[in-house]
Amino acid sequence: MEPFSIFFLCFTFSFHTLFTTMAVDTIFMNQTIKDGQTIVSPQQSFELGFFSPPNASENRYLGIMYKRLGNDGTTVWVANRDTPIKNKTGELSLRLDGVLELRDSSTGVIVWSTNTKGNARNLVARLLDSGNLMVIDNDNDNENNDDDYIWQSFDHPTDTLLSGMKFGRKFKRGIAMNLTSWKSASDPSKGPYVAYLNLDGLPQFYQNNGDQIQYRIGSWNGRALSGRPWVVPPSKYIQEYVSNEREIYIEFDSRNGSVLSRLTVTSSGITGRFAWVNRTQRWFLFEPLNADTCEQYGLCGVYGNCDNTQLIACRCLDGFVPKIRAQWNNSDWTSGCQREVALDCSVNEGFRQYRFIKLPDTNRSWYDTNMTIEQCKTKCRNECNCTAYATLNVEYGTGCLLWYTELFDMRTIPNEGQDIYIRMAASELEKDERASRKQRKLIIIIIPVVVCFLLLIGMCFLFIRKKKLNQQEGGDPISHSDVLDLPLFSLSTLVVATNNFSISNKLGQGGFGPVYKGILNDGREVAVKRLSENSAQGVEEFKNEVIFISRLQHRNLVKILGYCFEGKEKILVYEYMPNKGLDLFLFDDKTSKTLNLIQRFHIINGIARGLLYLHQDSRLRIIHRDLKAANILLDHDMNPKISDFGLARSFGGNETTTKTNRVVGTYGYMSPEYARHGTFSVKSDVFSFGVLLLEIVSGIHNKHDLLGHAWRLYKEGKALELVDSFLIESDHTIKMLRFIQVGLLCVENKQEDRPHMSIVVMMLGGERELPEPKHPGFYTEFDNESTPNDILTQNSYNNVTLSHLTAR
Repeated sequence: MEPFSIFFLCFTFSFHTLFTTMAVDTIFMNQTIKDGQTIVSPQQSFELGFFSPPNASENRYLGIMYKRLGNDGTTVWVANRDTPIKNKTGELSLRLDGVLELRDSSTGVIVWSTNTKGNARNLVARLLDSGNLMVIDNDNDNENNDDDYIWQSFDHPTDTLLSGMKFGRKFKRGIAMNLTSWKSASDPSKGPYVAYLNLDGLPQFYQNNGDQIQYRIGSWNGRALSGRPWVVPPSKYIQEYVSNEREIYIEFDSRNGSVLSRLTVTSSGITGRFAWVNRTQRWFLFEPLNADTCEQYGLCGVYGNCDNTQLIACRCLDGFVPKIRAQWNNSDWTSGCQREVALDCSVNEGFRQYRFIKLPDTNRSWYDTNMTIEQCKTKCRNECNCTAYATLNVEYGTGCLLWYTELFDMRTIPNEGQDIYIRMAASELEKDERASRKQRKLIIIIIPVVVCFLLLIGMCFLFIRKKKLNQQEGGDPISHSDVLDLPLFSLSTLVVATNNFSISNKLGQGGFGPVYKGILNDGREVAVKRLSENSAQGVEEFKNEVIFISRLQHRNLVKILGYCFEGKEKILVYEYMPNKGLDLFLFDDKTSKTLNLIQRFHIINGIARGLLYLHQDSRLRIIHRDLKAANILLDHDMNPKISDFGLARSFGGNETTTKTNRVVGTYGYMSPEYARHGTFSVKSDVFSFGVLLLEIVSGIHNKHDLLGHAWRLYKEGKALELVDSFLIESDHTIKMLRFIQVGLLCVENKQEDRPHMSIVVMMLGGERELPEPKHPGFYTEFDNESTPNDILTQNSYNNVTLSHLTAR
């Protein structure tokens, strides 16, 4: 063969190989993409090509898929969703007039086309890293120009909304950008579930199941969608709402491009935001939009209000009663409610305020963006058929929204819902006034009584504290008066109860000493805690624990039943906790799997409430100073109980912070200011709680640099990778992410940046947006301070020796 021929064949083969494998992002005029060929966005984010869904036989579709997910094959857009090609004979071409055309080459039938023509000389179809396929003029830089393009896939979504896509209407182009589910996981044709923007009255978003409204996402209130006011996460993505004569839409823009997320209407009707978790290589639903009973459209009928925090979800608004009582008694609330007193358009009619409400359906409502709320009230009062009014824009307190029909599809959204003012008969308003007068009179009577009572309590407290509380160092031997009526057990009783402190009765070993199971004469099971002679704790710690815990009563604190102080023996008797310590569950590969996510949430909340009681609600403000997994005991029902108050200290009056000459506690749970300088406060316990929270969620002990690991994952947008692997498939991913963020807020380096436990409890149980956590307090980043190993051996500058940090 001639050398030139060989060269030509090699060149042709190389060119063909390059063309079929090169990740190009553009289709040029008259170019054809066949089944088996693809184009890929510049940063390898998305890929356009042919695919077959799982179990879909030989049906072939043209779609846009995530490229970076490898073989996952998650599809975000489908061209010919209702007209599959029965074999691998599909061809996609860009005509000279700019129309994209999908043809079955075996039959010559055009199965899909864009039908939008352009007149530029150099038109191309280009796949962007946003996942958008655009037909544009290649001679102009118009990829980011919202008007200067021929066609784009973002205008024609299927079931998925990506970052940067608009969800709503474009009037100029005559486009409705709806989301329509697949018929099934193996059939991308149009399913029954459709999310869309309704323009009747104040524009609002719905989701339908066929012809029936499934749920109402609501209208924009200046801050968020009225049905989802708590979903305002600027740290994760930005919500933008635009309304003008050209278009109305809502758009979500991700702030972290490394985090893959999408909002999808699934074939089962579940709509929500999904995130990709690298560790598990799976998508997880972390923000469902229709997650609870009260999302069901019109569940409680007209003038009915749904509240999922109540045992019975539906109730009539104040001033209304069920229309058909028998149906309501059978939990059929669709008939709704009616007024107790009918309106008659008298001049004495007015408005009753209802707070924290998801505003009623705004279909056929009236609105004005420029009116004040007072002007809104006046307009509604002057029109007899006006049933209610509300502020249109809660961000600025402006605008007017009026209803002229019965109010429908309301629910309570605690602390996040809006105020609505509903027209009421004069007699109903008179009831409100009478109740208000009665309340004012009651306050006038009660306040002096309460003030006197508080003064008396305060005096008694100061007297008792002065008389009873010990100095932080040293202390007198314990006396019966210190512990009120706490029973004093004889040593002989406890010897019998524990079978002479038999090794077979031993439950565990702590810094205080061994703990034994005992059975008293009356049959009660108890835990007997015996101070060992070589214990790091002494009389002071023993006395501390008896005094403090005997005065504390809370369901999340371990209960002390008595004590023994006889000779050299110092013994505490507690209620018996059959499930022992939390650490035995968390840090063991086998037992950790028995602790499910709901139990972990229950334990976290219980510990938080117990700590809040110590810091704020108990008679003494107590700082525990040794909060850790081993000091959380679990009863028969897995209820957490905070134990071990040997290192606890009390604050009185206006004290908030103090300093000790002895730094004692457990390395890994200590706050930076306490480990470095001996300074402790309630915020020291908050730090320990944050560590404990992250341990419970992850199942990782903090001795393995848990804080640093959690912080790095959070900053990279991969916080879900922290969660214990066997829990990750739970439906509570949004709750897990929230708890991780709360944990990081609690372990911030500076104590003034950490929240108080009252705020922590609210954050754990609420849905309001959380602040962004700051850099946590790493022990390995003390700058020029002493490291923990230094603390073990060095003396402080005032020549007071610091005691060693022990894993207690």
